[in-house]
Amino acid sequence: QTSRAPAISVNAESCIPAGLRLGPVPGIFKLGKYLSDRREPGPKKKVFPRVRMVRGELVDEAGSSALEWIGLIRAARDSREQTLEAVAELPGGQIFYRALRDVQPGEELTVWYSNPLAQWFDIPITATPTHDEKGEERYICWYCWRTFKYPNSLKAHVHFHCALSHGRAFLHHEH
Repeated sequence: QTSRAPAISVNAESCIPAGLRLGPVPGIFKLGKYLSDRREPGPKKKVFPRVRMVRGELVDEAGSSALEWIGLIRAARDSREQTLEAVAELPGGQIFYRALRDVQPGEELTVWYSNPLAQWFDIPITATPTHDEKGEERYICWYCWRTFKYPNSLKAHVHFHCALSHGRAFLHHEH
């Protein structure tokens, strides 16, 4: 499995209000393709120093538009760390990120699929945990039996990487 290096996070430096929409997300949409159970240490990239609207567009302090840094937002491993959800107005339409709640200064932006978008991309919506011998929650791939610490890591594995998922992992709706 490939991972991005170095690890980059996008942190808010001012409050981002619930419902704020970022985007559209450029290119082919592959949210979660490089998702891992681990958090790799690395430099932190802050791209929300004083968010402001300029001619209807959300920009960072340097004036860079969301199109220049939206791809750096990390996939959320579970709903507890998720701050944004990926949404589309129409099936097959442009994809945007929407703040699920007020994001506080210093908080990392992380994103996962909304349920309708997950269904469109054939990403599993649910993952039922089991408990290992230490009583910790684990998520098991129903095709290859690989275990994961986080539900979205399992969902991404099934969609992008599991060789035993009967070809599902290789049937992508390309944006």
